[in-house]
Amino acid sequence: MNTPSTIGFIGLGQMGEPMCSFIAKGETPVICFDLVPGLAPEGASEKAFLAEVIAEADTIFFSLPDGNIVNTVVNEVAAMSNVTGKVIIDMSTIGPDAAKQASKTISAAGMTYIDAPVSGGRQGAQKASITIIWAGPKVELARHQTIIDLFCKNAFHVGDEAGQGQAVKLLNNFLSATALAASSEAVLFGLSHGVEMKTIIDVVKVSTGNNTAIADKFPNRILPKTYDAGFFAELITKDVRLYNEFVQQAGTSNLIGERVAEVWNMVESTLPPQSDFTRVFEVLEQRTKS
Repeated sequence: MNTPSTIGFIGLGQMGEPMCSFIAKGETPVICFDLVPGLAPEGASEKAFLAEVIAEADTIFFSLPDGNIVNTVVNEVAAMSNVTGKVIIDMSTIGPDAAKQASKTISAAGMTYIDAPVSGGRQGAQKASITIIWAGPKVELARHQTIIDLFCKNAFHVGDEAGQGQAVKLLNNFLSATALAASSEAVLFGLSHGVEMKTIIDVVKVSTGNNTAIADKFPNRILPKTYDAGFFAELITKDVRLYNEFVQQAGTSNLIGERVAEVWNMVESTLPPQSDFTRVFEVLEQRTKS
């Protein structure tokens, strides 16, 4: 089973840059492109144009902000010559419909599209501990495993169809957003009774209410007031919004989802742009005081 001879990487933002940096430490040459020049990590070469990456790479990773941008890039790629046989591994969070559209366009051009969003945030990307949620041919996952292992701790094949990876990613981020918002309210309740935050965290962390917010974000980001989880409030709000849209399409229960979306919309409108999403605690704390 042949591994790619050259890796391309498109999008060197909060998640893309650290993931690309780990891939560049491997044996396969890495070439990358971003609209902002000068972001290429050590070991990777930067190209001035998207077309240069597509022309030279066998496999191209995407890490882009949203579905509109992904499909704009996909349309450009599909219109290029000599793209047959190339593999696009899209690690963006874009929602099932955008992934299905991208897959349709890529497939029509003779390429393979993998719907492969990642979870773990910037902290996970910086530690090579993220999870990749792979929807696409298992054979391609096996072919790229040595590369994926460079930046990913867990890789799950969740199905063969584009959109399935997005569905799992959105439900995961919805649960993360719910845990953080609900834990913030619960901790504020405990504080109102004179219990110290650290004590609340210590108790809940070994009890039935434990979750990722209590286990990580409160002791490491909120208690020390660093608020540096590395994920913006507007991004988690976007993911919760997408989750709600597709739950409505699916017709499954969404009583909690609607309320969580309201909370995060309020948080996004309250905080300055690019505020860490752990600052939801500050927003809810201020509402408690007012």
